Amino acid sequence: MAKQMEDEPAAKRLAKDSVFTDLFSDKKYLLELYQALHPEDTTATENDLVLMTLKSVVAEHIHNDLGFRVGNRLMILIEAQSSWTPNILIRALGYLVQSYVDYCKEQQVSLYDNVAIDLPIPELYVIYTGSRKNRPKSLSLSKNFFNGKKCCVEARVRMIYTGKRGDIIYQYITFCKVLDEQIKKYGYTRKAISEAIRICSDKKILTVYLREREKELMNIMTALFDQDEVTRSLVASKERRAKIATNLNAIKSIMSDFNVSL
Repeated sequence: MAKQMEDEPAAKRLAKDSVFTDLFSDKKYLLELYQALHPEDTTATENDLVLMTLKSVVAEHIHNDLGFRVGNRLMILIEAQSSWTPNILIRALGYLVQSYVDYCKEQQVSLYDNVAIDLPIPELYVIYTGSRKNRPKSLSLSKNFFNGKKCCVEARVRMIYTGKRGDIIYQYITFCKVLDEQIKKYGYTRKAISEAIRICSDKKILTVYLREREKELMNIMTALFDQDEVTRSLVASKERRAKIATNLNAIKSIMSDFNVSL
């Protein structure tokens, strides 16, 4: 019983994590990520990184968001996979607001002080690993939501579709693409995961991470596949219900034309 209780939090954590958050929760890779985005900063170390990744308030929700501070920068990254929507900007903006609230609590500063709070400068990014052909360099509130009209609030998120060959962003996106290819071959199975790991290891993609975290990665991906299966089932169920409702309405219309009661 005690062993079961020990395993339960780990299982719940894995069910909520994604490969994205698991990879970059390790400061070794997080530093590589920061250096890929800011190669001009050659002095930052792992000790300069402060993780601020938010935990989902819904236990069942799988999140793939990342937040951290480096000096006076607040870096927020969100992963977008196969689905595409400009609404991801709203998600990033909400993440930013909550991060600022948490930062103020951490620094024990009051929003009612007479002087402006010293806030880290925000940078918003989306790492897109899907296959969409139309790839804007950025999304902004004014352009994508208000037809270019300026308003009292503006936010811009930089879109990332690849990285420089060999850097951590390039490796992560390559891993996602290899995994997608294996899913097409083997479906949402552990076989697809193991083949993706093998291929990436052979190509020297995330080699150390995959070797050190293979077991945990299998658990994470299996949990994600299970969640995807639930989502696909729900979508299929809704489509079936919609089709039945359409057919019933057609039958009711015909019966009404012939003055036949239901």
